Amino acid sequence: MGSFGKAKKILAFVLIFAIILAGCQKARKEETKEQGTHPEISGLTYERTMTPEYAEGFVIHYYEGGFKLLEVMADRSYLLVPEEKEVPEGLSSEIEVIKAPAENIYLAATASMSFFDSLKRLDAVTMTSLTSEDWTLENQKKAMEEGSIVYAGKYSEPDYEMLVKSGCSLAIESTMILHTPEVKEMLEDLDITVFVDYASYEKTALGRVEWIKLYGALLGEEEKAEAEFKLQEELLDELAKPESTGKTVAFFAVNTDNTITVRKTEDFIPNAIESAGGTYIFEDLGNPDSDSASVRISMEEFYAKAVDADYLVYNGTIEKPLESVEELIELDPLFADFKGVKEGRIYSLDRTWYQSAARVGFLIRDFNLMLNDEDMNQAEFLYKVN
Repeated sequence: MGSFGKAKKILAFVLIFAIILAGCQKARKEETKEQGTHPEISGLTYERTMTPEYAEGFVIHYYEGGFKLLEVMADRSYLLVPEEKEVPEGLSSEIEVIKAPAENIYLAATASMSFFDSLKRLDAVTMTSLTSEDWTLENQKKAMEEGSIVYAGKYSEPDYEMLVKSGCSLAIESTMILHTPEVKEMLEDLDITVFVDYASYEKTALGRVEWIKLYGALLGEEEKAEAEFKLQEELLDELAKPESTGKTVAFFAVNTDNTITVRKTEDFIPNAIESAGGTYIFEDLGNPDSDSASVRISMEEFYAKAVDADYLVYNGTIEKPLESVEELIELDPLFADFKGVKEGRIYSLDRTWYQSAARVGFLIRDFNLMLNDEDMNQAEFLYKVN
C-alpha cells in the first residue's frame, strides 16, 4: 500500500474514533443531566438532583434530613439548613448558609416578588427595597398598607439598623448588588446571607419563569412551584407553537439622553416574541461590554434597523409607558418615519410586567394577540397605543 493509501486509512480511523468519542461524550453528558452531579458535603447523604427543564442558571441538590443545596450560575452555592439541624462541620467557605424555612426576608430583587406572590408566601418577606407607591402587585401593595411588609431602604442604601433589629438573616438581591460590593460586604458582616438572583439572565421565557422552582425549594413549597410552572407551560401549549407570522417586532425604550435601550438577541424577551410567532428585529445583537440583557444604542443605529419593523413595542418598565403616538414622536421626530407608526402598530408594555416574572406565559399570549391584530382587551401586559 502506498503512502497515500496509508494516509487515507489513518484518516478514516481518526474520523471513526472521533465520531465514537463524540457519541460517548454526548451519552455521558445526557447521563449526568439525568442523574445529576452533586458536591459531596461531609456528614450529609445525597438523595437526588433537580435539574431544570429550561432554566440554565440554577440546579437544586437534595440531601437526607431536609438539607438542600442551591447552585446558582455555577459559582454561587447556598445550603438550606433545616431549623432543627446544625450546619455540617467542615462546610466549604464557598457555600453560604440559609436557615430554613427562609423567612423575615429583605427582598431587593423586586422582579422576583411575583414568585412569592404566586406561591402565596408573601408572609416570608417582611422588608423590601420599594415603597408601596412603587409596587404594582395588588397583594404586595396591600401587605405594605397593612404593615406586614415595610420599606427598608433601596438596594444600594438599605437601612442596616432596621434589618438587624428585625432579625433579618436573608437578603435577596438582583445582580445590581454586584455594582455596590460594599453594600453586599456590609450585609454579610451583619450575618445576613446575600442571595443573588440571576433569573433575568435566562435566555428563554420558560427558563425565566422556571426560577419559581428555586423559590419553591427555598420556601419548602416545591409542589406549589411545580403546579404554578405547569400552568405557564399549559398556557404556551394552548398557543400550539404558532408558525411564524413573518412579522418583525422592535422592542425598545427611549432614554433621557435620546439613546435607545433594546434587548440582546439571546434573551427571554426576543424568545417570547418568537414563541408568539414573531421575529425580533435584531437577529444578531450581543452585549460584549456587559452580561446585561439590555443594550444601549444610538437613535441612528435603531432607526437603520427598526424603521421597517412591522410592530413597535415600547418597554414601559424602563421609562414612563406611552400614552399616545404623539408622545413617541415628541421623544424623537424620526419615529414619524417608522413603518409601525405609519400603520398604527405601536404597543406598550405596562409597568406591571416588571414585577410579574412568574407570568411569562401571559406575556407570550399578549404578543400572539398583537401579532394577529386581535382584541387587546384580553391582554394582561400589552396595550395598543392610539
